[in-house]
Amino acid sequence: MSSQPTARLRSICLALPETVEKEAWGDPTFRVRDKIFAMEKRGDGRISIWCKAAPGSQAILVGADPETFFIPPYVGHKGWIGMRLDRKPDWSEVAKVVQRSYRLTAPKKLAALVGDEAAPRALSSR
Repeated sequence: MSSQPTARLRSICLALPETVEKEAWGDPTFRVRDKIFAMEKRGDGRISIWCKAAPGSQAILVGADPETFFIPPYVGHKGWIGMRLDRKPDWSEVAKVVQRSYRLTAPKKLAALVGDEAAPRALSSR
């Protein structure tokens, strides 16, 4: 797990308050107070991150940029979003997706410590 995408993703996630990394299902997951807000996945032939998404944003993101965003198995039905990291991702966009997921998952006091950054590009272009 020393690849460039993993290292960049790790630095984004671990910069958030009280975030810990824990391996699960053979992949790194990032948690706040033991609740997963992001996980890197490699098992399907692509490197990606899966994150919790706000209601309605999954369809918008996938519809706007299906080359980057997808509905992940297992958690997609709960509104999570997948984002490819193996196609030269826009790392500021990755950070926004991760921060939004963190704010949806973290307790309110911790979530308030993370500024409400601009929405991912696909959401802000609506």
